[in-house]
Amino acid sequence: MLNFFFNFYFYLLFILAVLVLIPLFTLYVALTRTFSNHRSTMRRFRRAMVWWGKTVAFIPYPFIRFRYELNGENDTKKSYIFICNHRSAVDAFLMKVLPHEFVEIVNDWPFKIPVLGIFARFAAFLDIRSMSHEAFMAKATELLGQGVSIVFFPEGTRSVDGRMGSFHSAAFRLAVETGTPLVPLCITGNEIVMPKGSLFIKPGIIKIRQLPPLAADDFTGLTPFTLKSRVWKIMEQELSAMESTL
Repeated sequence: MLNFFFNFYFYLLFILAVLVLIPLFTLYVALTRTFSNHRSTMRRFRRAMVWWGKTVAFIPYPFIRFRYELNGENDTKKSYIFICNHRSAVDAFLMKVLPHEFVEIVNDWPFKIPVLGIFARFAAFLDIRSMSHEAFMAKATELLGQGVSIVFFPEGTRSVDGRMGSFHSAAFRLAVETGTPLVPLCITGNEIVMPKGSLFIKPGIIKIRQLPPLAADDFTGLTPFTLKSRVWKIMEQELSAMESTL
């Protein structure tokens, strides 16, 4: 019964936030676009989406808490390729912890969400399923060149049992071809807060640990397959260590 009221409280505030904040964000971007170039507008728009993520994450506090741990550098003047494990539908909102301007690589379902799907498309989030390999690589390379970081969930789907699945190669091929640093981002507790296949949320603690980046020199001469295997092992070991302290 308590869980029912908790979910009612969360979704009520979530709907109110959508009704109030989305129009405000839209107005803000529309007004600034009048006085700014396209690049500046996109930067502000992506920051607005981060603030939206912060708002959604704040709604269930203190029932759901977030712990972000930074190990290594976090230079906002650089672009990175972030590699995240994927256990829950809330993972996209967890990227609010990143101080970088970024886009996410997603499947087609986020674009089908009313209103928010339009925002994701306008922010240049990339639907990897609908793009050819050439088009995807060209657009991703362009974004990295603009100083925009890219967030990948290379498993391609959420884990059912919490164990990390095998990685697809796109992120690692992009890193090898562009020389962009890779940053592993390990997340635990999210599968408890909102398990795959459920819209009900539960109280809990979500840990997000950002590991040191792998610079281009660290994977010079490696194939995308070898690189993704190395990153998978690094993240698997870190996730095991994180879960042992839950």
